[in-house]
Amino acid sequence: MPKIETTGRLFFSLLGKTLSDSELEAQFPVAKAELDGHEEDVLKIELNDTNRPDLWSAAGIARLLKSYEKEEVMLYDFFSTADETFDSEGRSLVVDASVKEVRPFSIGFAARGHKVSEDDLEALIQSQEKLCSNFGRKRKTIAMGIYRSDLIKYPVHYRGADPDATSFIPLGMDKELTLRQICSEHPKGKEYGHIVSDHALFPFLHDDNNDVLSFPPVINSDRIGAVEVGDENLFLELSGMDLKDLLLAASIMACDMSDMGFEILPVKVILGEETEFGSEITVPYYFQEPVSCTMAQIHKTLGVKLGSDEVIASLKRMGMHAICDSDVVYATVAEYRNDFLHPADLIEDVMIGYGLNNFAPEMPQDFTVGRLSPAEEMGRKVKDLMVGLGFQEMMYNYLGSKREYVDNMSYPQEKCIFISNPMSENYEVVRPSIIPSLLESESVSAHAPFPHKIFEVGKVAFRDEHDNSGTTTRNTLGFLASDSVMGYNDVSSLVNTLLYFLGKEFSLASLEGDGRFIDGRCARIMVGQIEVGVFGEIHPQVLENWGSTMPTIACEIDLDLVMAN
Repeated sequence: MPKIETTGRLFFSLLGKTLSDSELEAQFPVAKAELDGHEEDVLKIELNDTNRPDLWSAAGIARLLKSYEKEEVMLYDFFSTADETFDSEGRSLVVDASVKEVRPFSIGFAARGHKVSEDDLEALIQSQEKLCSNFGRKRKTIAMGIYRSDLIKYPVHYRGADPDATSFIPLGMDKELTLRQICSEHPKGKEYGHIVSDHALFPFLHDDNNDVLSFPPVINSDRIGAVEVGDENLFLELSGMDLKDLLLAASIMACDMSDMGFEILPVKVILGEETEFGSEITVPYYFQEPVSCTMAQIHKTLGVKLGSDEVIASLKRMGMHAICDSDVVYATVAEYRNDFLHPADLIEDVMIGYGLNNFAPEMPQDFTVGRLSPAEEMGRKVKDLMVGLGFQEMMYNYLGSKREYVDNMSYPQEKCIFISNPMSENYEVVRPSIIPSLLESESVSAHAPFPHKIFEVGKVAFRDEHDNSGTTTRNTLGFLASDSVMGYNDVSSLVNTLLYFLGKEFSLASLEGDGRFIDGRCARIMVGQIEVGVFGEIHPQVLENWGSTMPTIACEIDLDLVMAN
């Protein structure tokens, strides 16, 4: 979970009053936060909600605590909308088509009227890092730069640049480097350069005088990008892959900076292509849609019959205006939020705004006796049998990489379920089989005495066009044995023994076209006319992919199908 640090001096100035540690501990649950420590003047705060990036800053938490206590919605009057666009007064950012393939979007806004203190600078840098690292997936989808607006001649230009012919002095260095050299020589380049280094052109940000602002998403320049204590006029730019996420991050930073005392100035962004918000957009931009739920849904979910006035007041404490019409609650989402996907999300805000301590605890009215499900009973029985056969139980993650589940296994990619926005390529696929996990263990176990005999009872998931969801999840047994003399007869004997003790009659059928096994040395397990599993000798190419040299047998059985047939 995100953690932030702030000086008490800054936090209490934003809050408008000073609170003791016990008072903070009592109020922080409103923001799903905990006081993790208070050393000298440093407050350490842990956030328990990853859906509220607006709370990952001192300003964000102070904003919510103030609205909760005073029942007032903070007013931010600098947002353009689809119906009203503020005058940017010549401030503009032009996005060139050359950057589309590598990092297509860049937006920004300006701020003035408040001299940056040391506390302010630390808070801005922390907000920048938290949003880019957590919400922006380590700058892959969101990167942010803060610049000295006094040194900028508008328009600012965002374009693709030749990495070998474009150079500048990066922040923290005193010599000029090309963009490609920055990726290999600068500490931030080594950390983030991989995001863009595979492309022919790298993102590049400069003003109309060709003075460099930054090489997004890696590093600012040492002049315009070196914000210091005492600076009063700032320009903030965000680049990334998804326009809506960038707009939300910009809105959060704009509201935070407004709370610090800055005047927020709009910047016209010329995108150069048509988007859901048009080809030109003035930032900060309000794009959120109203949300609603019925009073009946609130009553059913919370178990308390609140009046419409209580519901509206509860949402106001959470920073949102709301009305109730014909027993339907309509709420205007705050500019810095975009976490409402379902009526339950709105009801959660009603619950927090009403006060968790105001709900009287109730004892359960139903008497129930817990018991094991049939699937759990089957799983436990299978585990006992496998241990009796000399196997050691393993436990694995349910997410892995395409390399593990597809490339190394010669397994059809179209059968796999891919995560649409994985945090890492190491966790981008829901495992379709247990065998790859077993082979990964085998690949690092060559030092252990043979034979190796391991198994797991767990879940696998794969695409299934016959299911309403398009996917199917199964309880599965997978086992593997490796030794110099392991072969088809060994695995066939193990399958026969296992199914005998499970009381299942079975037959074998030929298995063809499964790249995991050697043709002619594998089989399908049939219970009646239903295929419930496969086994065989692992193909030498698969073993080579995993870096294993010892002959290996493996089997996978669908326990749900075994139970049902």
